[in-house]
Amino acid sequence: MNGKGLATICLLLGIATNGLAQGFAGLGMQADGFEQVLPGYQFSFPEDHAAHPGFRIEWWYLTANFENEEGQPMGLQWTLFRQAGKAQDTATGWQNRQIWMAHAALSTPDVHRSAEKFARGGIGQAGVEASPFSAWIDDWSLVSSDGSFDQLTLRAKGDGFSYDVQLNASGPLVFHGDNGFSVKSEQGQASYYYSQPSLKLTGTVKIGETSHRVSGQAWLDREWSSQPLSGDQSGWDWVSLHLDDGVKVMGFRLRHEDGDDFHSGTWITADGQASPLRQDQLKLTPLAANTVEDRKIPTSWRLEIPERAVDVTITAINPDSYMKTLFPYWEGPVTVKGSHPGRGYLEMTGY
Repeated sequence: MNGKGLATICLLLGIATNGLAQGFAGLGMQADGFEQVLPGYQFSFPEDHAAHPGFRIEWWYLTANFENEEGQPMGLQWTLFRQAGKAQDTATGWQNRQIWMAHAALSTPDVHRSAEKFARGGIGQAGVEASPFSAWIDDWSLVSSDGSFDQLTLRAKGDGFSYDVQLNASGPLVFHGDNGFSVKSEQGQASYYYSQPSLKLTGTVKIGETSHRVSGQAWLDREWSSQPLSGDQSGWDWVSLHLDDGVKVMGFRLRHEDGDDFHSGTWITADGQASPLRQDQLKLTPLAANTVEDRKIPTSWRLEIPERAVDVTITAINPDSYMKTLFPYWEGPVTVKGSHPGRGYLEMTGY
């Protein structure tokens, strides 16, 4: 995209030029006029699976680890973002200032392919409906036969790749932080955040002209806010892990410009019971970096949760899993070795 195109998108998203310095991708901007994230929110389903136009930003975010018939590890990502230029915008047609953005990617140890789409709200090109659940942008979609995340079908395609997979839940929804109130900084920035981390995946992926039957595990995140970062947070490092003993872990490190990073996470037992991991209970430390797109990006990490006797090394399957999108970032599948082996996904922004 050329400079004029970037400027146009930024204006549509409501991000001023200097706003890009206010947290990653402007997510630390002031949110006057939008609804605020507060403790004690009572989630309601299926309504909360749909969009929340009173808030500035939200996403439906799915990652998956799986293997093909030969046992080759692979991973996919599918994300639909909604960004509001105006609070409670219910205008129809081109007067609507909701902007939709979507990313799709497929990764193997040798290949990383990705695609990006944009849509304007109000014209039916993209959106999310609660019951039956349907999230779509053009011909990309994540849909259910009802209003739950129990059985989902995901379809997307880009230049040289596509996937068509089925997802079946084997555990409950999980709420992060304090019953879904997920704090992101010492200053109190927060989001509403829940997940369906126990999805079994089967289906077909295609790379070039070769189709693969695949099976594995997937993780679906739902999050919305109006100001999820503070202005001095330059980006984050986030992991979702499926451990071999059935435990699942979500953890993130939000990087501050002064180096005083903020950590948080969730410990999820094999039967789906969630416990928050506070700032002093979880630590993510970069171990090694690769040069990707002329940037030094850490693709090997140490994760420590001392109270759970967790000390593992997280390593990218493909260090070149860089998303060359409007707001570029790194995201790809990882292996987990050490005290609690497994696999998962790693996302890093702001490098």
